[in-house]
Amino acid sequence: MEKKNDNLENFKKAITSTIKSITGDQNIDVVFGGHATKKNIKTINLPNIISTDSKIDYTRTRALADSEALKLRCSDPGIYSSFEPQGNISKLLYAIAEKIRYENIGSSYFKGVKENLNQYYKIKAKQKNDYKNKDYEFVDAFESYLRSKIFRLDNDENTNAKYRKYKKKLDTKLKNQLDVLTSSIFNQKKFNSLISEIISLMQIDENIKTEKNSDDQKKEDNLENKSNEQSEKESKNSKNNDMSIDASLPDLNQLSSEIDSDIVSEEDEDEYLNSPKSNREKSKNFGDLMYKYYTAEFDETINAVELESEEELARLRQNLDQQLLSLKNFISKLANKLQRKLLAKQNRSWDFDLEEGALDTSKLTRIIIDPLNSLSFKKEKDIKFKDTLVTILIDNSGSMRGKPISVAAICADILSRTLERCSVKVEILGFTTKHWKGGESRQKWINNQKPLFPGRLNDLRHIVYKSADTPWRQSKNNMGLMLKEGLLKENIDGEALKWAYNKILKRKEERKILMIISDGAPVDDSTLSTNKSDYLENNLKQTVKWIEKNSSIELLAIGIGHDVTRYYSKAIKIADVQDLGDVMINQLTDLFSENEKRKIH
Repeated sequence: MEKKNDNLENFKKAITSTIKSITGDQNIDVVFGGHATKKNIKTINLPNIISTDSKIDYTRTRALADSEALKLRCSDPGIYSSFEPQGNISKLLYAIAEKIRYENIGSSYFKGVKENLNQYYKIKAKQKNDYKNKDYEFVDAFESYLRSKIFRLDNDENTNAKYRKYKKKLDTKLKNQLDVLTSSIFNQKKFNSLISEIISLMQIDENIKTEKNSDDQKKEDNLENKSNEQSEKESKNSKNNDMSIDASLPDLNQLSSEIDSDIVSEEDEDEYLNSPKSNREKSKNFGDLMYKYYTAEFDETINAVELESEEELARLRQNLDQQLLSLKNFISKLANKLQRKLLAKQNRSWDFDLEEGALDTSKLTRIIIDPLNSLSFKKEKDIKFKDTLVTILIDNSGSMRGKPISVAAICADILSRTLERCSVKVEILGFTTKHWKGGESRQKWINNQKPLFPGRLNDLRHIVYKSADTPWRQSKNNMGLMLKEGLLKENIDGEALKWAYNKILKRKEERKILMIISDGAPVDDSTLSTNKSDYLENNLKQTVKWIEKNSSIELLAIGIGHDVTRYYSKAIKIADVQDLGDVMINQLTDLFSENEKRKIH
């Protein structure tokens, strides 16, 4: 009994969490059964649910929760009331049409929402109703007809038979308007206006005065002509339709299809609520359920040698070496100091009180006090130093052009050479985009009529400058590629960090360190112009937070000319390679300490 109560409470929490995610408002009140004491637009009332064992109650609650959340997010009450028709039945039909509109928006973006609604309405269609008032039978027929047409779902034969007598009337009133209604889904004002006019022409309410037949026919003819003219125009100008909701529809940019994981299928519900499955699902996206990308088909992970010829890489390396000449003495001192510190961590300690070895002079006083005491010897021993990998991830964005990217390349070069001397494997990675302002991803989005809320909208380019198993000498020319004109474009840090993290995770080294060199916030014009202004920044924060909290991998950030502590808990800021000095050495040697690290959960 206690387990069932726990399952029920966890289910309610999952429903509440999903509602808050869809609405984008953490202050929403969700009430199960009864009514809120204070009625306001930030309260959602759901029917009470006694147990998750009832499939019908379980499915209904999920569907109603999704629907009510989408209503708050996608339906403007001011627009709705301005076109609401007169008459009880007409108002019911109008409310149903609006409900179908905003549920269609949610189903377009979230597979879980679509599945929840489909399951619920299939169950509802099979229920037998004893209609004392035939008008209410027509209301159900209207909903079934409109839902099947707009959601493009086929009703089963029993449902079709139940409402067959209304099909002709519905076809007459609605069939010629379906294209315009469907194309106006994202334009509430146009949709509400049109459906209100259609419902008024049905003359279903007895208390509405019936106008002359000739006037009715004239209205219907005008409406049909109007819809035929608009239909072709709507299909060619979907951008205007989509964007016209901006003034009336609350922002949905932060949503993603990952929200589907908040509510799971009924057969897995009990196991889900009392197991770590939920955490595993979140870890796939590093805990950021609000982030998504429009398409990944144009992204690439590429070796530096594939981006330029050997001759050009050699020339670029010479340019980097020229910048290193003035720092030759500094680099030598830095490398030696860092090497000594690391080797001191790796090697030597002593075993004492041995019967043979080097004489332990510190114990000679014992012999003086008591000549019967035996001599004490000591022997040097090697400390087991954990097999270690350091991955250096470098921001290759346009804002790094000039001195910052030179400093980053020099840092990577110094660290790679020095750590390699200490038998520490080093991997050097870079991240940017293939194009400015979107590239092929954006073009695909445009060709697909610019659907709303696309998420990340650019083609990623992740570059491998040096693999962990390749010696520095074989890869040193690749570092010069960072100086190539035209390589540095946009930066999407969150996904780059995930990529580097997943690469490290596959390695067998005992100690793993991920170091990112960047100049500040992630920026991609194409993505930020179609999403919230902090879309990429929030994703970076969530990714960093997840790695730092859930992983044994040590994360360290170096900010080139910028303070990046607002993203990373371990971060240093440098303006020049000269600033590496003791700060950098101390940071690295701290990471190599033998303190017990957190384990992956």
